Order: sequence, then structure tokens, then C-alpha cells
Amino acid sequence: MKISFFEKYLTVFVLLCMAIGVGIGSLVPVIPEWLSRFEIASVNIPIGFLIWLMIYPMMLKIDFTSVKNVGKNPKGLYVTWVVNWIIKPFTMFGIAYLFFYILFSNLIPEHLASDYLAGAVLLGAAPCTAMVFVWSSLTRGNPAYTLVQVATNDLIILVLFVPIVGFLLGIGGISVPWLTLFLSVFLFVVVPLAAASLTRYIIVKSKGIDYYNQKFIPKFSKLTISGLLLTLIMIFSLQAELILSNPLHIILISIPLIIQTFLIFFIAYFTSRSLKLTHDVAAPAGMIGASNFFELAVAVAVALFPLNPGVALATIVGVLVEVPVMLILVKIANRTKDWFPKGELKDEKV
Repeated sequence: MKISFFEKYLTVFVLLCMAIGVGIGSLVPVIPEWLSRFEIASVNIPIGFLIWLMIYPMMLKIDFTSVKNVGKNPKGLYVTWVVNWIIKPFTMFGIAYLFFYILFSNLIPEHLASDYLAGAVLLGAAPCTAMVFVWSSLTRGNPAYTLVQVATNDLIILVLFVPIVGFLLGIGGISVPWLTLFLSVFLFVVVPLAAASLTRYIIVKSKGIDYYNQKFIPKFSKLTISGLLLTLIMIFSLQAELILSNPLHIILISIPLIIQTFLIFFIAYFTSRSLKLTHDVAAPAGMIGASNFFELAVAVAVALFPLNPGVALATIVGVLVEVPVMLILVKIANRTKDWFPKGELKDEKV
């Protein structure tokens, strides 16, 4: 799998969407005002629909039957699970709090620091589920093992995302609308996950796995791109006033997010090295924690805090910095392959 043109230049597309969205929000404010009226339980319906267009195609790639092989070579999975769910959310909280409340206290008002912290927490509690396949491929990671890592993390999200987010937001003194939090996970994880699993079962049973992977899934690639771009335009149009009032904040938000990305990658990567894992397992283990399920983070930010645009802004900055930072980590991983034992994990041993 090679990185597509859209994925390679995702940062550029995000910047363009930012400009278009801010332009609409400042010049034609009636449009975002009208769209913001369509809500159910604080969930914006147009944004929710667009987010489904992003998440559903990604869930189609996950084969949960791979989970049955989880015990055959578990060390890499242990690294992934521990880093993603015991370390990552809490380091994200600590680093974000340090920067937003202490180091940048003279630059960011306290109410916005609270919003940005919440957005960072949402990113930290959502490990990557889609782009990690690209990062794994670019580092020649074992595709079957990467699939197991992603599948198990998707299942863990169903159980741990809500309590971890609720706990960390509570520590940060941020009011947690628990009902909306549960509803968000149900709408943006459970529903598309169930729909994708059912779709996979039906198509594979009727036309086979080769047709499913080579013909069916590619049909949805444009849906993901369209959904992401339109979602970003809409969110930025709703946040035009905040962005125009605080343009420096985008850079300030990006600094702790970038530091967190490098930190998590190296924790997983060096842990894998100490456990003598092969490079085709170690590289994906580092990538899945370093990158984020930003589609979920954006969705939950919009649903949980519709009146706090800074929360969604922080998650979108995560989208903005992810591709260039991850490409740097890919280069680091490829140049340090000799640090790891020779040989590759065979697919049948996954």
C-alpha cells in the first residue's frame, strides 16, 4: 500500500479547507448558522452524516476474524495495548496541561486552554485505525499483524474510550456530559463498526475476499475524502470568529501535539527493541500509537462541546500536523531497521 496523493498532501488540504471554511463563516455567516440548527441531543446532524462518510469506509478494512490469532505472537500487541491505553492518554493530558496552562498561560486565555486541553484528551484516547495501514506499509510492516493490532484496538475503544476521556476531562476540571459522550461513541464507533462488519460478511460470503479487498473497498475511498473535506470546511466555518481572533493558537496547539507524537512513537519503538521484536512488528506498534483516530476525536468534540469551538479546533490541528510528522517517523523507522533482529514475522504465526 502506497500513500495516496490525498494522504500525502493532507496538511495542504486541511489548510485549504481552513481558508474556505473561515471565508464562508466570516463572509456568509448565514450558512453555518443555518446548518447549526439541525441537532439531536447536541449532535449536529449534517456533521454527523459527513463523519459517517469518513468512518464507515475505514471500518470496512477491519477484519475482526483476525482477533482469533491474538495469542499466537502477543508481545507486539502487549506493547500496543499498554502504550495506547495506559500511557498515551495520560502523557497527552500532562503535556497539553503543561503547555496550555503553564508555558502558554500568557498567550492562551484560561477558558480556551480548557477547550484545547479537552481536544487534546480526545486525540490522546483515540489511537489510529485507518492511516496506520499506510504507515505500516511504508515501513514494510507485517500487514497481518498490523490488522490484528488495529482490530483489537477498535474493540478496546468500545470499552475504554468513554471512561478514560471522562476521567481525564474530570481531572482537568471540564464538565463531562456523560450521556452525550456515550451517544457519540455509539453513533460514531458502534453504528459504523456494526454496519461495516455486516457489509463485510455479506460481500465476502457472496463474492469472495479478493473481490471485497480489490474491488469493493476502493469504491468508498472518495467517500472518505469527500466526507473529511466537507466536515473540515463546515467546522472551520463555525469557528471562523475564534480562528480569526486567535491565529497564533493553531501553532501553539500544534507544539504539544507534535511532542506527544514523537514521545509515544519512541516509547513503543524502543520497548519493541528491548523485547527483541522484529522491525516489521515494532514499526507498526510505534505508528498506531503515534497517529490518532482523528475522525472520532473530531466527531466527539463537536458532539460533546457544540458551544466550545476550541475543542474541535484542537482536534483539527491534530489532523493538520499528523501527516508531516508521521512521514518523519516513517523515515526514522526505515533508517533504524538495523537496530532490530534480522528476519520477519511470518503471516501464519500472527
